[in-house]
Amino acid sequence: MGNDMTVSVQQGQQTPNGSEDSSFDRITRLASTVMKTEMAMISLVQTGGTPQLTAGPGVTTLGSGSTLPFCTHTMAADGAFVVQDAQRDPRFAADPMVTDGPKLRFYLGIPLRLRDGTTLGTLCAADSTPREPSAEQIAMLEDLARMVVNEMELRQLALTDGLTGALTRRGFEQRVEAERIRCQRAGFALTLVAIDLDNFKSVNDRFGHAVGDTVLRQVVDLCRENLRHCDVIGRTGGEEFVIMLPEMPGAIAAKVAERLRQAIADLRVEASEGVAQITASLGISMLSPGTQTTQQSLLRADIALYAAKARGRNKVVLDPAML
Repeated sequence: MGNDMTVSVQQGQQTPNGSEDSSFDRITRLASTVMKTEMAMISLVQTGGTPQLTAGPGVTTLGSGSTLPFCTHTMAADGAFVVQDAQRDPRFAADPMVTDGPKLRFYLGIPLRLRDGTTLGTLCAADSTPREPSAEQIAMLEDLARMVVNEMELRQLALTDGLTGALTRRGFEQRVEAERIRCQRAGFALTLVAIDLDNFKSVNDRFGHAVGDTVLRQVVDLCRENLRHCDVIGRTGGEEFVIMLPEMPGAIAAKVAERLRQAIADLRVEASEGVAQITASLGISMLSPGTQTTQQSLLRADIALYAAKARGRNKVVLDPAML
């Protein structure tokens, strides 16, 4: 998984988006009860976003990256990953989680995998006493892992725009808020680019909504082709989008926005009535550490966007605070 990391949060603690994750908390409690272990954990992998994690009963000393060696092996496994006695296993005998802290001996982990094969993290049960799990216990933990995956897929559907695959407004704002907190702690700036497709109604009126939908999908695809893996795009209105550019200086963000503007202007969508073309107006704001809230920065990006429209559309305008 490269430089991704796992983070475990003590049971009952708030997740990074500010709300206690009661669904996962219940699953880890049940996992601990089923396995008769001192602790159970869900560890999700951070891949450019912010993890929403929880830990079950008995977890009091786990910190960022603490379960990484166990989780890494679990995520690579085809099924259940079992360590009957970590002290006797050369892969883990010297790990701090075994020699210090909770002094883990037994570990049973199940990879959390989506239908497309993407591995999201692990559900595991652990104890300071070595043991051999029964086939029934492994099967029950696998069932609980499927419950976690199902819950995450449902959440993803709720936070993803069905037409374009971009995040919904709610999903985007959650990601920005979590990233804002991370960037403020690290002293990084966070840049937002608001995008509005110019005169988009005319596309629907002339070519029909099916062609208009194709344009929207292709605009999002173009944005993804011109962005980094860590950048995030959300659809905040019918033809309105916002892009989050973590740790990107304003001058570079302006060049990225100009590249996006040009790519959208060059887009051609063939239709029976002719060729659909579109342009876009873009506004950029930068959320500096400790100076703005997420909503304030989104508003400033919108103000810059409307300034771009007022100047004739098909332009990129920066928030005056960035000049």
